[in-house]
Order: sequence, then structure tokens, then C-alpha cells
Amino acid sequence: MTLTGRFTLLLALGVVPVVLLGADAGTAWAVMGGWLALAIALGAVDLAFAASPRRLALDRELPARLRLGETATSELVVRNLGPRRLRAVVRDGWVPSSGVHGPNRTAVDVPPGEGRRFALRLTPTRRGDRRTEAVTVRSFGPLGLWARQATLAAPGRLRVLPPFHSRAHLPARLTRLRELDGRTPILIRGQGTEFDSLREYVRGDDVRSIDWRATARRADPESYGSTRLMVRTWRPERDRRIVIVVDTSRTAAARVGDEPRLDTSFETALLLAALASHAGDRVDFLAWDRRLRGRVHGASGPDLLARMVDAMAGIEAELIEADWAALPAQVRGVTSRRALIVLLTAADSPGSARGLLSVLPQLTARHRVVVASVADPSLADAVARRGDLAEVYAAAAAERSRLDADRVAAAIRHLGASTVSASPLELPPAVADRYLELKAAGQL
Repeated sequence: MTLTGRFTLLLALGVVPVVLLGADAGTAWAVMGGWLALAIALGAVDLAFAASPRRLALDRELPARLRLGETATSELVVRNLGPRRLRAVVRDGWVPSSGVHGPNRTAVDVPPGEGRRFALRLTPTRRGDRRTEAVTVRSFGPLGLWARQATLAAPGRLRVLPPFHSRAHLPARLTRLRELDGRTPILIRGQGTEFDSLREYVRGDDVRSIDWRATARRADPESYGSTRLMVRTWRPERDRRIVIVVDTSRTAAARVGDEPRLDTSFETALLLAALASHAGDRVDFLAWDRRLRGRVHGASGPDLLARMVDAMAGIEAELIEADWAALPAQVRGVTSRRALIVLLTAADSPGSARGLLSVLPQLTARHRVVVASVADPSLADAVARRGDLAEVYAAAAAERSRLDADRVAAAIRHLGASTVSASPLELPPAVADRYLELKAAGQL
């Protein structure tokens, strides 16, 4: 049971006759006591005629998932199963990060045996599962003095997926991929490419691609005794193995720009996976710190991205150090073949990168390894500002951070891996471009 503002106002009105009549203390207390008894009696009668909030049926309808930044509609159907008319306020208990538009309290008036539907618009502000477990119903009597209140179970879950903003870079990379794949007149030949077909020589073709045996067998019908030059066309190798490893340890929780490093890593992984899948390569995804936080293995085509975003949705950075020593075993559990391993981690501090550097020789001995990290663009701005003493100290600290990142990158390259470092917006296309460069050179 709860008291309403109307009941408080009713009690306050009891002072009016005392003031108007100018009664003495004894009479005033008697009048106030009688007024209080009358107000309580009215409240009890009002409560008796209020519908029971427990005799309700609640049905919830909402989409299973949406991308971060999109808006969904959660609909709740309230059915009155009791014999009395329900006059109530319904509060749907979504968590704050669900991004409810406006107030989440709705007044309903439901006759016996009927139902009412109301909707809430949600624009979540965080990835993961946004949940609601219960609905609180406050049922008022006809006078609105007292109310019955109950909290009813009405669980709901909305899975918020990564936004995948980097898909805007995909069409341009697919165009370059088609050029490499021989689907346009631009054909290549390089280490690690596969023979595709034979065609006649045209001006501008690489003379090293001429197939002299095929030329000897191809007579020129327009000139007796002569032959036509035939060249081989090549396409990049397919069915390569790509293993994307996202570091979810404490360094992934740091914010660079407007988002955590982990979210930038997810954007990079999604763009690379989409591109490699179109190229016919097999992609595996691992989210790792001290244990496996997420894994996608054996998926291809549209199912690959669907499973990846679903696995990423519930992953948050853990405030622990990464166990890099166990990573080679995780990679072996995914593939025993030579693969391109893309490590998305922070490589800007010698202290935090010590564990990674210790295991790189094990990985580079069998695989091609690319270490991609987010660079903080604010460091360049801090180095350039030296107007006062505070800015000079900030510039010195920023320069030291940049030198540390350069030292780590040099150590990674010395151990046989390559590095990619860019701002949050530029890192996904930069990693995709590195993948295309390696594929064009036949180094996967």
C-alpha cells in the first residue's frame, strides 16, 4: 500500500475549519482527530475498490537484437484479469544504459477482461545485453487516495551489437580485391599466386607472363606458319587462414578519442573479416586475455559476421593482465596450417608489451603476424603546444609516449612481425589495406 499526494492534501485540508472557527486547543485537537479518522476511512474504502495489481497478465514484445546507435521499440501488453477496473501507473524497469526515451512511467486504464498496449522507445548507449526483469504496477482506487503496489516479473533482453561503422570502407576495398582477383582487366602475377587461365597477349602485358608452350600450340589462322602469343593470368591464392585475436585485457579499456580501444578493435576485426571472407579466405576470431572470452570458428559467408557481432556484443574489457604465454596454444587449437595472425592490442608501452614480445618468436616461426594498435591522435597535438610551462611538461610526456610506442614497434618488427598503428577512425581501413598488400604479394 502507498499513499498519494491527494491523501496528503486531504489531511492538510483539516486545518481549514480549525482556522476558520478559531477553536481553542482542545476543540482543535478533536476536530483534527475526527478529520484524520475520516481521511483514513476514505482511504481504506478507496483501497478496497482498487484493482489488485497482482491479477494482471504481462506480455512483452521487443526485437532480439539491434546495432548500437539504432532505436528499438519495446511493447508491453497489460491484461486485467480481475473483476475491478484497473487505474494504475506502470513503470517498466529498464536499466539506464537502455536509453529509454522520455519517462518510463505510463498511466493505464483497463476495464475488467481487457488489455492495453504501450510502447517505449529505446536507444541503447552500450553494447551487450540490456535487460529488464520486472514491471512495477501502482493501482489506485476511484478517489486516488491510497494505492496498491506490486512488482511483477516480466523479463526482457535486448542484445546490442557493435555498430560496424567501418563497413563504409568495405566497397573500396572490395574493388581493389576484385582487381587482385582477376575479375577486371588488371591482372597481377606475384609470389604465391595461382594460375587462372590463358588468353592472347595484348599491349601492356608483362612479357614474363608469356606461356611459350601454349604459344607454340596456338596457330595464327590469319598468317600461315605463325603463332599467337599466349599469356597466363593469375589470381591470388584462396582458402588462406586468417586468425584475428582481440586483446580484452586492461589495456583495451583505455579510451582513445570517443570510444574504448576494445570497440576500435571490434570495428577493425569486422572489416577485416568481411573483406577476407569475400576473398575466399577462412577467418577465425578469438577474444583473449587470461581466458577465452569469445570464439568464432568454422563460419563463412554471411554467417561469419553474424556470429562475430553476436560474440562481441557481450564482451567487455577485463582489468587484468593478458596471459600472452597461452596464446600460441589457442592459435594451434584453431589451425595447424600457416596463417595470417592479426593481433589487435595496445603496443605503446614497453612494460605492457613485454609479454607479447616474449611469445612473438613462437608465432612468427610458423605464421605471418601483424600487430595492430590504436594510436592516440591527441599526442601529436600535445607535442605541438608549448605555450606555457604546463604545456611544455605535457609535450614532454607526449613525446616520451610516442618514443615508447616507436621502441615497441621496432622490437615487434625485429622479431619478424609487422605493425599497423593509426587513429581509431583510420585503423580499420589501415589493417584492411595491409591485408590486401600481403595478399597481392602472395605472403599469406
